[in-house]
Amino acid sequence: MARGKVVLMVVVCLAVAAAAAAASGGGHSRARRGKSARLQLVPAAPGASMVERARDDRRRHEYISARLAASRRRRAVETSSVSSSRAVATSAFAMPLSSGAYTGTGQYFVRFRVGTPAQPFVLIADTGSDLTWVKCRGAASPSHATSSPAAAPAPTLPRVFRPGDSKTWSPIPCSSETCKSTIPFSLANCSSSTAACSYDYRYNDDSAARGVVGTDSATVALSGGRGGGGDRKAKLQGVVLGCTTAYGGQGFEASDGVLSLGYSNISFASRAASRFGGRFSYCLVDHLAPRNAYSNISFASRAASRFGGRFSYCLVDHLAPRNATSYLTFGAGPDAASSSSSSSSSRTPLLLDARVRPFYAVTVDSVSVDGVALDIPAEVWDVGRNGGTIIDSGTSLTVLATPAYKAVVAALSKQLAGLPRVTMDPFDYCYNWTARGGNLAVPKLAVQFAGSARLEPPAKSYVIDAAPGVKCIGVQEGAWPGVSVIGNILQQEHLWEFDLTNRWLRFRQTSCTQ
Repeated sequence: MARGKVVLMVVVCLAVAAAAAAASGGGHSRARRGKSARLQLVPAAPGASMVERARDDRRRHEYISARLAASRRRRAVETSSVSSSRAVATSAFAMPLSSGAYTGTGQYFVRFRVGTPAQPFVLIADTGSDLTWVKCRGAASPSHATSSPAAAPAPTLPRVFRPGDSKTWSPIPCSSETCKSTIPFSLANCSSSTAACSYDYRYNDDSAARGVVGTDSATVALSGGRGGGGDRKAKLQGVVLGCTTAYGGQGFEASDGVLSLGYSNISFASRAASRFGGRFSYCLVDHLAPRNAYSNISFASRAASRFGGRFSYCLVDHLAPRNATSYLTFGAGPDAASSSSSSSSSRTPLLLDARVRPFYAVTVDSVSVDGVALDIPAEVWDVGRNGGTIIDSGTSLTVLATPAYKAVVAALSKQLAGLPRVTMDPFDYCYNWTARGGNLAVPKLAVQFAGSARLEPPAKSYVIDAAPGVKCIGVQEGAWPGVSVIGNILQQEHLWEFDLTNRWLRFRQTSCTQ
């Protein structure tokens, strides 16, 4: 998948297994705290070098820019149902996330199942995607991945979706308004009025997924605390799912498809968040963590809509041991950034703007190095002036529009000037870190968001290990005018909660594996 190889991979299980009763609260009922749904996040990275990832990120940024340009040109803007829907559930769920560094793709994976009976898959979790899809029987591919991207025991079933074996699979008609107006990259040509809606989803660098789209049911295990334990199940009906019969892109070889976490009426995140409190969260472990390291995605826009309208994640350090684990969580679990016990969390308005969908945008007030605010024009951070900033799980390195990039690298490189420079394309500033015995203090970078929220990432997230004994300033230059992107390496070791109902992004520092 050439959209930038650092994506979140989710082992997703969409199924119709035992369903958890959804509390049908009336009026202004709110989702109860307590159980949550979690997905394990698995990073996929040391096999992919930082040089490869930087090049992939550039292509990813071209893709993001192209999508945002199309959104700005679009005259008819879809009306989101997420903000107006009421939370009808009392729980949340989470999915374990783990680094896929060892697969050579720099992605994060999650476990999930689709269909009735359940068919297990390993999917890429991507906050920049609005269509969830899985490889279907007969899918054309150069080769199939030989190693499982998840640390936990891999499913033994063939990893292709068989819609004919699912009692709950329902194709979306090609003639329907949903196909014509809502499904991204849908094809207008219908062979007949009853034909299924087909799509040709294009990523950058000629990556693509083609097939037909329908709906099916997803089943996730509810969790009552850390670790995602518990027997209760929650059933998500009407999840929009692409059945991909042909695809291209190296990144897809280590996965079975994509889990959409973007802001869209058809995304899995929107569906889950609406059920679980209108939010979701994640915490990413280090992308170079051990293979058994996991983080979680917590769901609370398909999943989020059912689990309270929010989701969260926490990304472990990309250099963490292979057994480090983080989670994607839907709903308000006990570790949520918004919980009463999270006094150290920060929050900033989440911009769910039609001009940046399906991406999540935030407002940056300033960037500082060692406490000194940098001179960056205000329009660089203004979505209304062709600038702005998005949070993207599918980009590894942070990309800054030219004025911001020049200011940041000038400030950082000035304090690293005592080290010998090393040439390593495509990075502009790399250094021989062994020259000073590896004990040089790295300047402190801080990002100030609207609402007094402040992100202070660890030094290893922006002065990165690019080769043995070599460190580089891990920020890339983006076009101006153009959007800036906070990549997943800068997000690591923080819990990120996306409250879609109240439109807040909350975050706090954490190891993501506790």
